[in-house]
Amino acid sequence: MTPSAQWINNSEYKVPETQDFKRLSFLKFLFRYPIFLLAFGPPIFRTEDIDATKGVVDIWSFLQAGLVSALAIRAIWRLAAAQSIFTPKQIRSILNLALFLGILFLFSTTYSPSRIVSAAYSILYCLTMICVVEFVLDAYRNPPNWLQCLFHLRLIALLLFILALAVLYLNPELVLKIEPGAGVRFSGGTIGPVPLICPMIAIISAYAFLHSLESRVKSTLLFFVGLAGSLFTQSRGCELGLLLSLAFLVFFWARLGRRATFVFISGLMVSIFFSGMIVGSLGGERIWNFFNRGQDVRGIESASGRTDIWNYVIQYCIAHPWGMGYIAGFRMLFRNYYALGLELNVLYIGNAHNSYLQVLADAGWLALAIYLIIQVKIVRLALRFRKKQTYLGFASVNDSRMTIECSFIMLTYCLAAGIGTADFTIPLRAYFYWQYIIGAIILGISARMIVASRPLRSVLAE
Repeated sequence: MTPSAQWINNSEYKVPETQDFKRLSFLKFLFRYPIFLLAFGPPIFRTEDIDATKGVVDIWSFLQAGLVSALAIRAIWRLAAAQSIFTPKQIRSILNLALFLGILFLFSTTYSPSRIVSAAYSILYCLTMICVVEFVLDAYRNPPNWLQCLFHLRLIALLLFILALAVLYLNPELVLKIEPGAGVRFSGGTIGPVPLICPMIAIISAYAFLHSLESRVKSTLLFFVGLAGSLFTQSRGCELGLLLSLAFLVFFWARLGRRATFVFISGLMVSIFFSGMIVGSLGGERIWNFFNRGQDVRGIESASGRTDIWNYVIQYCIAHPWGMGYIAGFRMLFRNYYALGLELNVLYIGNAHNSYLQVLADAGWLALAIYLIIQVKIVRLALRFRKKQTYLGFASVNDSRMTIECSFIMLTYCLAAGIGTADFTIPLRAYFYWQYIIGAIILGISARMIVASRPLRSVLAE
């Protein structure tokens, strides 16, 4: 049976199950799948913050925009040269929704207080989506070694972390952040977003350890590197997101068999025992104060002032269902709102500090609904294909299944951490690119598995 979904150059198309999954060196992999270059950010060595809403840009801004533009031009060229472009219906619906969301962002420029800035960010979003679409279609036709995608993502994160540590020694101000009541945080600044890259290092390494995908010594070492980096960020959102992700990881692993279940239950009981000993020796109040960085009750209740910001966004969008205008709307309108009673100066608050409410502020309730539908659809695909299933002739199904499962766990971190930060929805941020790259991996694997499963369903039906 010939699959009904195919990519480009019909005469050269191969049935998914008959193709080889080649391993490529790191540089060859980036050249073959350049979308992974976006995971670098790229690193920006900027000594002062800039404000695009006031027309202030620098050479680094052109570098950021130039990178995604160059990759998008390559993607457009390859798509334009294609004889035909088809994908499974489930994948096509998600890509169509993502592109429609970009249209809503473009439309929001008509009522944005800074049309030029909103239009520029909207175009950057659309260019990123073009890169995602091209990767998904290309990966369907010529798939990468899926596990290699994970390890190369971890290598990128590790390189960024090393760079951030080097800058910490040379110029700490670029990677450290001092906040009242929270102390010094190793955020990585625009060099390497430590609250993102370190949890990713820890998640991929932990998954590789549990499934014996590499040397366990290497996995253990890199896991503790990622864990230590996550703790150095002094970010509760980072810590809670990583904890939730690792909980999913261990839960999925525990369901593999009786031995894994026994180890999981034993480890859980030992953890509870030692946790009780630590709480008894240090005191619950001391541990609570350490976790909350000594913050007062008002700061805890308001999530460090975030609830006031979120209330402002919701109230504004109730009165204006179409939102404020992509990116620039919140930045400019919020500065005129001084009745919040926040400890921080509103001039330094540039986003909604929540990925979901940022989308709401950008283009209104319809945009938020579409964004949530996209995430739900991707999660459903990941949960569906992470399960062990039998596909006729699909030789690399186990690698694909493990990659999509690990990608789901990384996406879980992004969705959880997005509750406390809006960076996952703002173009030119590494957070933004990582979430869309992870989503592209899930869609690429799902597209191939959907088609590979069709012969089996046909046989069973007969």
